[in-house]
Amino acid sequence: MQIRPFAIERFYARWEFRAEWMLSSSDCETRPLGELLALEPNALQRLSAMRLGYTEVAGSPELLAAVSALYEQVAPADVLTLAAAEEGIFTAYHALLGSGDHAIVEAPCYGSAIELARSTGAAVDLWQRRYEDGWAHDLQALEAQLRPETKLIYINSPHNPTGTQMERTVLERVVELARERSIVLFGDEVYRGLEHDPAATLPAVCDLYERGISLGTVSKAHGLPGLRIGWLACRDPSLLARITDIKLYTTICSSAPSELLVALALRHAEHFVQSSRALVLANLPLIEDFIARRPELMEWVPPSAGPIGFPRLLGVEDVAVWCEQTAERASVLVLPGTVYDEPGHVRLGFGRAQTAQALERLDSHLA
Repeated sequence: MQIRPFAIERFYARWEFRAEWMLSSSDCETRPLGELLALEPNALQRLSAMRLGYTEVAGSPELLAAVSALYEQVAPADVLTLAAAEEGIFTAYHALLGSGDHAIVEAPCYGSAIELARSTGAAVDLWQRRYEDGWAHDLQALEAQLRPETKLIYINSPHNPTGTQMERTVLERVVELARERSIVLFGDEVYRGLEHDPAATLPAVCDLYERGISLGTVSKAHGLPGLRIGWLACRDPSLLARITDIKLYTTICSSAPSELLVALALRHAEHFVQSSRALVLANLPLIEDFIARRPELMEWVPPSAGPIGFPRLLGVEDVAVWCEQTAERASVLVLPGTVYDEPGHVRLGFGRAQTAQALERLDSHLA
């Protein structure tokens, strides 16, 4: 398989555990194991008694029920659990795309959404969003990219890296375009639940469209990335069966302790999501103030969902070098937009408890 190096994860592999202050993370403050185990009186006993054997390929019945409860139209049989969201992208693409096929991927985006599609041999077009347009979605551009051989459209809302949301009318039109042509619509919804206004939460793709696939995880809104569990929800059993066949070549099944803990967390999802959202909303004004005080350095489209934003960096010749120097000299980690093929931008994250201290350190470095 020929695949481009994964720029974002290479950057984090180098810097994430070396820099003292994280100011670019796309997940929220992580949780201690004891917080999960305190949610139900028998949780510790169940975990201690668990035998560490293989689990069911699709996931434990307990976990499938907990995931399906997040959606309106989804039954436990419509869910496939995975080793985090990344496996969901890999297995879906390699099940549903191949040489001679065509895919459309919303961009900018997390690198695997593009590169794993290309790795299947499919032709890939980018549905490009632009800062100059306020990161708006151009539906005419999407329609112009559709071909008879288009098999899949990838969308992401809430959006990484911009922190924006797709408008509901846009989502409904994308669903119409996919349904008219029987195209699979892959909805990357890993930041769902972190809308700054919960009333603005969009319906899940899997609820709107029978050939829609929703990608979810507990890594972002729930602050549980260490459990390494994600899932795909889809009401078309033939699509899910094809994806499952690929999973049999990757992980076969997930971690038994993680499945138990994630099912527990999802039964109490609001406990995690509400506190994560509260932290994001408390930190966002700090980021806004920082950008407002440095108009010569940054400008942005303010985010409306998730713990990240994607400001444009001004007066800097090489964004990647600027971020590396910031990590080396200030021990503050800011993600360069070059990892998204957006060299004029940086990603800022504000879902962590130490956001204020990280900004103070960056302020001191820039003074």
